[in-house]
Amino acid sequence: MYNIKKLNAISDVVYSVLPKSLYNVSSHLEDADADAFLVRSANCHEMELSPRLLAFARAGAGVNNIPIDTCTKQGIAVFNTPGANANAVKELVLCGLLLASRNIIGGIEWAKSLQGQENISKCIEKGKNQFVGPEIMGKTLGVIGLGAIGVMVANAAAALGMKVVGYDPFISVDSAWHLSDAVSRALTLDTLLNQADYVTIHIPLMNETENFLSGPEIAQMKQGAVMLNFARGGLVNHTALFEAMDAGKVARYVTDFPDACCLSHKNAICVPHLGASTPESEENCAQMAAAELQYYIEIGGIRNSVNLPACQLSRSKHSRITLIHKNLPNMVSRMTSILGEEDINIEEMVNKSRGQVAYTVFDLNRDPSDACVADLLKIDDVVKVRKITH
Repeated sequence: MYNIKKLNAISDVVYSVLPKSLYNVSSHLEDADADAFLVRSANCHEMELSPRLLAFARAGAGVNNIPIDTCTKQGIAVFNTPGANANAVKELVLCGLLLASRNIIGGIEWAKSLQGQENISKCIEKGKNQFVGPEIMGKTLGVIGLGAIGVMVANAAAALGMKVVGYDPFISVDSAWHLSDAVSRALTLDTLLNQADYVTIHIPLMNETENFLSGPEIAQMKQGAVMLNFARGGLVNHTALFEAMDAGKVARYVTDFPDACCLSHKNAICVPHLGASTPESEENCAQMAAAELQYYIEIGGIRNSVNLPACQLSRSKHSRITLIHKNLPNMVSRMTSILGEEDINIEEMVNKSRGQVAYTVFDLNRDPSDACVADLLKIDDVVKVRKITH
């Protein structure tokens, strides 16, 4: 029985993936008793991570609430669910485009202020000109980051008649296959910023992407351009942005991650982090996160990990052992030597790496002894060893 602790409210769809006969999924477990955590927004940075912990599964794309470096050092897999909420975010980005372009919110608030006046219809016809705004059809949308969400935003905007240019030097083959032919490619970020009437950013927040759009980048934008941020607040330097908004360089800023400065600026449209707030995306994220845990716990396979290499595996009729270790020379030979000393034959082996981290899987002709597993763990730079039995 595996203990899966829910650190946030997670859709009950997880129970259809993690059967109660094998998994105890509950929010009432002690952290030290958990084999894995299912999490949405809970801050996990101050948690004490027990040696038995195998994984975090984040029901969402962003993982800045999880201590990834610590997890990697301790051999704990961190999964996210890219694409599970992509449609929900895409729809909200399209809404943001229209809200920013047509000043719909200002018009609604003004209309409500007419309450109690006589001949409201005449007042509306007389005053509506102050809320005139351009159509998005024929305008240029620059999409920074062409992952699951960026691709859907780009394709939808192109279908609405916008000119769309995308920038992503690390675009995956899968994303490229799904991208509409109508989307043009920018070789540099400046090229995109120079021509876009609207700029939307869809990249993860990491140390290297913090303040990705700051003073120098904003200076490259067209006069009166609109910026949209439905990815993460830290991607945009708000000090530089609001200076540009005060100067008229940026006409409006639409964000799903407002701070105090955003709330006080007249040209900022503040959405209260509603990107994934649909019943469909919550179920999709929960189901995907649960499936990633099941695949890793039961089979040893890795899908959508942010700190371990991808490793596609099928169920094996043999005894399986997995090792998380540093990606260094002679590591595999040292492992096979220990297995050989116990007269264990390797039926099949997989070795994957991701930067400084490697993941090795051995299918063996018989179960290794506890002493053998302990010897494998004693190898310098082996972080975690796990035996998977059926």
